[in-house]
Amino acid sequence: MGLLVLLLYKLRGSVHLSGFRWSLLLTLPAQANLWLLLLSIATIYLCYAIRALRWTCFARSIGPASFKNIFTSTMMGFTCVFLLGRVGEPIRPMLIARKDKVPLAGTFGIYVLERIFDLSATAVAAGIAFLVIGKGVALRPEAAPLLAHARHAGTGLLLGALGAIAFLAYIRLHGAGALAARLDAAGKRRPQIARVAGLFSAFVDGLHCLRNMTDLAVAVGLTALHWFFNTLVYLWVINSFGGRLADFHLGDALLVMVFTLVGSALQLPGVGGGSQLATFLVLTVIYGVESERAAVAAIVVWLITFTAVSLAGVPLLLREGWSLGDLRRLAREERAAEAAGGHTSAPVMPSGPHDPHAPHVAKEKT
Repeated sequence: MGLLVLLLYKLRGSVHLSGFRWSLLLTLPAQANLWLLLLSIATIYLCYAIRALRWTCFARSIGPASFKNIFTSTMMGFTCVFLLGRVGEPIRPMLIARKDKVPLAGTFGIYVLERIFDLSATAVAAGIAFLVIGKGVALRPEAAPLLAHARHAGTGLLLGALGAIAFLAYIRLHGAGALAARLDAAGKRRPQIARVAGLFSAFVDGLHCLRNMTDLAVAVGLTALHWFFNTLVYLWVINSFGGRLADFHLGDALLVMVFTLVGSALQLPGVGGGSQLATFLVLTVIYGVESERAAVAAIVVWLITFTAVSLAGVPLLLREGWSLGDLRRLAREERAAEAAGGHTSAPVMPSGPHDPHAPHVAKEKT
């Protein structure tokens, strides 16, 4: 991942908007292939369903799990990330715990495990993308020197991801409970490591969801399926805007997706950050796509992969009585509890910050 971060940083100075045709920017969306865009929206919801199915499989170890409850909570949770930013990420496991009446520590353990699988999938995707770079749409001549380095990096990333999966299996089979207990005890004595102890305890709780090698294989399979369909979404959105973008293949879309995922977690010095900028940089600097077409594609990729979930998530949140104030309060309380090495208790019912009788949220240790 460090190579991706470095490359994005190096590309930051390559953004040149002189001669940018704003009139073309405004007309391109009307020329897009509407059917491909609608197919992309439907597929992104399929990705959320696969994510919910994987969570349902993980959750069997902590109590009865309803796919319907987890699917709706997943859409509401990702909508919270859209509305509140990164601070809203912990709300999803809290909503799942509330709807399925399962221990909150267990859902946060699954949340940590889910993140590990997705990070490993990103490493695998990056490795594959680097190995096939230049075999689809031709790169800009200036980007050709990247090929050799990228392919070496791809091999390293694939080996690293396989090593991470092997490490998960080893830790699960040999146990990490004793280390988690020691870290938790140290966290009580030294508050500065309480958060690390809490995260490791959640990691151990998540590993308990992998009861055997079959569970691990199912989780790996669903993760691969989820990111394969995500790549198809990127491909169809990119292809929908025609021109040079119509020639993009699955490997090209995979490379764009990987850089977009890295960009979504970065603030690039002197430029800012965000997934849209990362998408724009890859399309223009590496593939030589015209700036206007790349800008429209980058914006629509972001709208479909990040904001489209709110079309279902916002009505679901309103139906259950959640306000933006409630969600901010939950996120704030969870962040404070995590700093102390614990979690807030699962919310029983929405109660806005204006309500003087709002119930106090107690800590639940992982």
